[in-house]
Amino acid sequence: MPKANALPSLSLRIDLDDGSRIGPGKIALLENIERHGSISAAGRAMDMSYKRAWDLVDEINRVCRQPAVARQTGGRNGGGAALTPFGAQLVERYRRIERDAAHAVKKDLAALRSDIEKPKKPRGAKAAS
Repeated sequence: MPKANALPSLSLRIDLDDGSRIGPGKIALLENIERHGSISAAGRAMDMSYKRAWDLVDEINRVCRQPAVARQTGGRNGGGAALTPFGAQLVERYRRIERDAAHAVKKDLAALRSDIEKPKKPRGAKAAS
C-alpha cells in the first residue's frame, strides 16, 4: 500500500545508441550479483529465472565496452560471479544519475501528486449508491 503523501516516483532508463537499455531492473540485478556472489542467487532474489538473469548479464556485458560481471566456472567451491570494477562503477554512476534526476524533479512530482490525487472524503460521509 502506498504511503500517504508519497510522491509519484521517477523511473530512469538509459537508452543506448544500439537500441539496448540500462534501467532499474538490470542495475538491481547487478547489485544482487554483488550481494549474493552468483547470477543464479541474484536471479532467485529477484524471482527471476536463471536463464533470464544470465541473458540480462550477457546483454549488459555485450553492450558495454568492457564486462560488468566476471563469471567463475564451477570447481570445488562451485561457480560464482562478481562485479568487475567497471560493473561497480556502472551501478554507482546509474544510482547517482537517478538521485540527481529525482532531486531535479522533486517539486514537479509534488505538483503532479497534487494535480492527480483524489479528493479526500470528509469524515462520516457515506458513499453514494
